[in-house]
Amino acid sequence: MASDTPKAKPARRPRAETPKGFRDYFGAEVTERKAMLDRIAEVYHRYGFDPLETSAVETVEALGKFLPDVDRPNEGVFAWQDEDADWLALRYDLTAPLARVAAQYRNELPSPYRRYAMGPVWRNEKPGPGRFRQFYQCDADTVGSASVAADAEICAMLADALEVVGIPRGDYVVRVNNRKVLNGVMESIGLTEDDAETREAVLRTIDKFDKVGREGVLQLLTNGRLDASGAFIKGVGLSNEQAEIVHLFLVSKGEDGNQSLELLSQLIGSSAAGQEGIEELETIASLLAAQGYGPDRIVIDPSVVRGLGYYTGPVFEAELTFEILDEKGRKRQFGSVAGGGRYDGLVERFTGQKVPATGVSIGVDRLLAALRAKGRLEAGSAGPVVVTVMDRDRMADYMAMVSDLRNAGIRAEVYLGNPKNFGNQLKYADKRGSPIAVIQGGNEAEKGVVILKDLILGAKIAQSATLEEWKDRPAQMEVPRADLVAAVRRMLAQ
Repeated sequence: MASDTPKAKPARRPRAETPKGFRDYFGAEVTERKAMLDRIAEVYHRYGFDPLETSAVETVEALGKFLPDVDRPNEGVFAWQDEDADWLALRYDLTAPLARVAAQYRNELPSPYRRYAMGPVWRNEKPGPGRFRQFYQCDADTVGSASVAADAEICAMLADALEVVGIPRGDYVVRVNNRKVLNGVMESIGLTEDDAETREAVLRTIDKFDKVGREGVLQLLTNGRLDASGAFIKGVGLSNEQAEIVHLFLVSKGEDGNQSLELLSQLIGSSAAGQEGIEELETIASLLAAQGYGPDRIVIDPSVVRGLGYYTGPVFEAELTFEILDEKGRKRQFGSVAGGGRYDGLVERFTGQKVPATGVSIGVDRLLAALRAKGRLEAGSAGPVVVTVMDRDRMADYMAMVSDLRNAGIRAEVYLGNPKNFGNQLKYADKRGSPIAVIQGGNEAEKGVVILKDLILGAKIAQSATLEEWKDRPAQMEVPRADLVAAVRRMLAQ
């Protein structure tokens, strides 16, 4: 008699797919990133900066309910409540955790405190092509120094970091501006500190200069404009004369830094804040020149406007100047890979006291993409030498071989899959990018020899190698077992 008990539904299998806005990184990509970050860390270390690792999770209160580069100031983080009903979130950058550390350990840390940090950050934003919700940043900051020498040092260190990873002079420029100069320009057109709302609107507008150009900025600063979709965007409400002065600030770049500063001086009039900003830029330029960093590497450029609403003094941006082809095959400059500046108000949130700070953040994925586009990434590490298994009962012999290779500093592994099909072992070695396969069957073991199969040359011979090349260096050779390490070393060197 059949049972009336309904059959339980089988458990639903989870989908094997990466969450939207995230991605996985495999061997070569991880190796390339680590190699690049190690080189940058060497530069930071040489400048006297110490490494710092903070938790990936901070309280929402410590992070602050803002992101410096999005239009939604109270959005953008992955947050949840813990068992004590406190709100926690994944860090959205490496600067906010630094501000918390600087405040929490202010009595133990040296002042100024110089640190660098590298690691993933998370932003709960709509993903798009090349835009992910998790990405790497590489930061260096000095907390506790009001001297613009600290800003100049960050610029010099950024230039050195770009060069050490493979961006030569001529392919990059670090551009420097100052928020105080813009404050002076706004004072000169009649916008005082009491006009905070209008000032913020001006900042948001000029931040779009790269996207909408001269006419677009002038329209947005005055009466407004239609965007690409036909929607009307309300303007800030400045007069045409006021808007033109702001625009002149953005384009007042001379042939050299001195000319830029002269043009800016004319725009700020009698503004004390603006004059202070110009003096800071002059000091930065002279300090850099004394160290050999001329306008071929670092320049004063008022068109640097990104982040001016966030920073309080000098602002800098590293731009790569070489051309690449976009997805439609059109030539364009690669663009920005790093940015930073002075942010004297961030630590004050915790302490109630002004704590000067300046720093820079390198977009790791952007810089890796640039190096890849120019073919300047080091080749990924070679795959391991694979010791094949011809006889299951002799696994100890194969383990001894791989141990000898590893003890000699050679990357190696024993094949641990099913050894029944030898062809599959060579396919595995090929997929691993292995340069050499070590083979020893029963006959070879009796003679005390091993066979070394050159997988790289073997692949070349299969394609186009000449007979002379084959004779000069056969794709496999027999060597005494005692000479295994020396023979592998010779083959790897070739």
